[in-house]
Amino acid sequence: MRVFLERQLRSDGFDVLAFPSAELLPLGADADVLVLGDVDALERLPVPDCPVIVLGRSDPAVTVRALARADDYLVRPFVYEELVARIRAVLRRCPPRSDVLELGPLVIDRGARRVVVHREDVRLSKMELAFLVKLASAPDRIFTREQLLRDVWAYRASAPTRTVESHASRVRRKLADAGLDGWVVNLWGVGYKLRPTPLR
Repeated sequence: MRVFLERQLRSDGFDVLAFPSAELLPLGADADVLVLGDVDALERLPVPDCPVIVLGRSDPAVTVRALARADDYLVRPFVYEELVARIRAVLRRCPPRSDVLELGPLVIDRGARRVVVHREDVRLSKMELAFLVKLASAPDRIFTREQLLRDVWAYRASAPTRTVESHASRVRRKLADAGLDGWVVNLWGVGYKLRPTPLR
């Protein structure tokens, strides 16, 4: 079901990040809606900061348990179009999320896929932008290499790749060229974070 939903939702224009179990969900993931396969998965998670839809069996007791924390419950088997309609309905009830991240002279417009430093555009590739957005979403937090591979590149597990390092190096250089030297910090053996220079 997970593979089917991932494929179908993407074909309907949704950005999807799928995981085989609730325990593998990224902490603090910046999601618009979370779809879980059963109520037990919901109860194993900390309280999500986004709407939750649970897919489960036809059992009033289970439905009541799920709706104690979830925003909607859909009985399996279900019609795919109904799930999409429920996702859209849940999203309509949510307050609009700002697509603009501002950190002093750095402005990231996620909707327009635009990065501005000191009012000048900085050209980043799609994945360079995704990497920077991840760091900027929590500038005081250190993101491990494994978290970045999972959240930005959707890798299922750590892999022998230099993707994170190469993208971090390019973003660091481009920001430095725009006047933000040292903003992308590599904490060796730990991960990456954004360290804005003190504002004057």
